[in-house]
Amino acid sequence: MEQLKGTGVALVTPFKKDESIDWNALEKVIDHVISGGVDYVVSLGTTGETPTLSSEEKLDVMKFTFEKVNKRVPVVVGIGDYNTRDVVKRLETCPLDEAAAILSVAPYYSKPSQEGLFQHYKAVAAASPKPVILYNVPGRTGRNMTAQTTLRLAKEVENIVAMKEASGDMIQCMQIIKDKPKDFLVVSGDDALAFPQIATGMDGLISVAANYFAKDVADLVRAALASDNAKARELHYKLQESFDLMFEENNPAGVKAFMAEGGLIENVFRLPVVPVSAGLQSRIAAFNKNYK
Repeated sequence: MEQLKGTGVALVTPFKKDESIDWNALEKVIDHVISGGVDYVVSLGTTGETPTLSSEEKLDVMKFTFEKVNKRVPVVVGIGDYNTRDVVKRLETCPLDEAAAILSVAPYYSKPSQEGLFQHYKAVAAASPKPVILYNVPGRTGRNMTAQTTLRLAKEVENIVAMKEASGDMIQCMQIIKDKPKDFLVVSGDDALAFPQIATGMDGLISVAANYFAKDVADLVRAALASDNAKARELHYKLQESFDLMFEENNPAGVKAFMAEGGLIENVFRLPVVPVSAGLQSRIAAFNKNYK
């Protein structure tokens, strides 16, 4: 899993004004992030607005991403749900030969117990033909996966190889890092916390901001992993305001606003996600204009 150290980017799904998928823009984004130096891409994460994509569209996006990445960097595929049976079925039927790993979000809405989370991931790992990355994001799922549950999965389930930690709880993150198996990766799911989290022992970042600020985010993570704290600190504070703006109202509305200002995509969404407010959009435009 060395290939999943460093910077991954959770790709957006660009839409045309009629809300159909903008394939030309998606290809442009893929080329943009790879040329910017990211180490791998994540297809079909929440930032890709997957809850609004049909099953056919998800399959098309995954295949298109494999084709356009063309083995330049590894591709991780997001496959997660609150229905364990559905996740297992998709893992058994999706064409995942070209995937490096699966990123599977903790079940949302159902708010299972810690034992329920353990049994869900145990079933997912048993069905997956690829290594599984856990994804803890309680702000979206409604249930935090504790350090104890994460460590139990890391130690007892062979096909679970990594964790994307987006709880924002630094104490919990350090508990996982301190007691994890040596070959188990822990990556940040928070752009704004990546620098301090890598300093405590995390192995990288799965980024939203890298959809647009690919080079600076990748350079920040690379410097932090190399313990070049002066350079990492400089880039962290250079990007800090963009992180604040990007997540002020909604993800992916924030990052798409930046990308639209930069001419990469149209600022179009599928409900219930809508563009950021006019006031926030003007502040993003001002930041973009002054960013070097």
